[in-house]
Amino acid sequence: MADGLPVPARNTTPRDAAFLLLADQHLDRAYRLARAILRNPAEAQDATHDAFVQAWGKWESLRDPGRFEPWFDRILVNTCRNRLRSNRLLVTDISTEVTLATSDQVARNEDREVIGAAIAALTPDHQVVVALRFYRDLTVGDIASRLGIPEGTVRSRIHYALRRLQEAMEAADTKGTAR
Repeated sequence: MADGLPVPARNTTPRDAAFLLLADQHLDRAYRLARAILRNPAEAQDATHDAFVQAWGKWESLRDPGRFEPWFDRILVNTCRNRLRSNRLLVTDISTEVTLATSDQVARNEDREVIGAAIAALTPDHQVVVALRFYRDLTVGDIASRLGIPEGTVRSRIHYALRRLQEAMEAADTKGTAR
């Protein structure tokens, strides 16, 4: 995926070189974040590439290169959010491999499918907060800072998302016991 990064002209300035170095250092982490939000490897790769291209175009607007990570995360999250909103994502089946599984493995796979479907049913704003909180393990304050929204909004979105996930799990349990 590193070959998809923007490459500056031969007259590379120190600032341009700094961007390429930072981009290279954050590429894997950025991809993992995009994958956590989009839950589709190809879409995550495209979103990561698009975000780096956008960041390259906006590079001069970053005053402090030490703030690259939160600055870039905001660009990446917005790129992922736009992809979610455009409804271009296909829901991917979490358990695509055919395996002989124990009953515990089957139950875990069913739980993953239910959780995956419940997350996919959330709004893009809620999906982003869930990914940042539970996949990136960011604090509420960090999420608020990176998204440019109040901490109360982050807490509200997490609460709403967890409630929807709980409802989905309870509905799946009810469906499972009704058989």
